[in-house]
Amino acid sequence: MTDDRDDGLEERRKRLSAELAGRKAEDAAEAKRDAQSEESRKGMALGFKISSEFISAVAVGAILGFLLDRFAGTSPWGMIVLLLLGFCAGVLNVLRAVGMVAASPFSQQAARDNERDDQ
Repeated sequence: MTDDRDDGLEERRKRLSAELAGRKAEDAAEAKRDAQSEESRKGMALGFKISSEFISAVAVGAILGFLLDRFAGTSPWGMIVLLLLGFCAGVLNVLRAVGMVAASPFSQQAARDNERDDQ
């Protein structure tokens, strides 16, 4: 009788161990999927940030060029020059965001000043 009971307990322990191993494998697979989706979200956020910075720089250059042409009567040169400057500023912002170009010394100095103020 004791042997039957021990065999039953041993069988239950093996079955529970197998179930726990299966759940651990499922949890590991879910954690891997979560990590991959987190990386995907980070990449998507960076892409939206970069594209919005570029588009806004070009749009601001175009608007300022249009306003300059409108009020100063320099049509079409103000629009052309400021649109090209906006494009260059947009490219520079994209390169800074990607890390190909270092941040400007003015922004680095402002960051250091903010850190001192916080302390």
